[in-house]
Amino acid sequence: MTAIGFVTRTINGGFRGQLKFLPICADIDIVPNRDKSSDAPPDFRIFTQGLEVGSGRILTGESRGTDYVSLSLAVPGLGGRKLCANLGRTVGLYGDGSFFLIWNPVD
Repeated sequence: MTAIGFVTRTINGGFRGQLKFLPICADIDIVPNRDKSSDAPPDFRIFTQGLEVGSGRILTGESRGTDYVSLSLAVPGLGGRKLCANLGRTVGLYGDGSFFLIWNPVD
């Protein structure tokens, strides 16, 4: 598992922290999508410097059946490819509301 960032839970149910991936180091806000009216829109929207750069969905893990957040970010610095990551708890580090962004390479 490769951690490419770190976020903490915010009081509005979102997350705030940093994405750190090779040439990219950006402050990010993962904000709950309050305008969601069906299952199609994402559960979260990801912003950096006021620009939307990705989205997040709450998924249920197959093996444990627990919910997790799966992220998809547009990364122009990588030739327009999407960067995928999951939020993983920092067990024993930084408290209960802290998460690593775990890189999830997609073929």
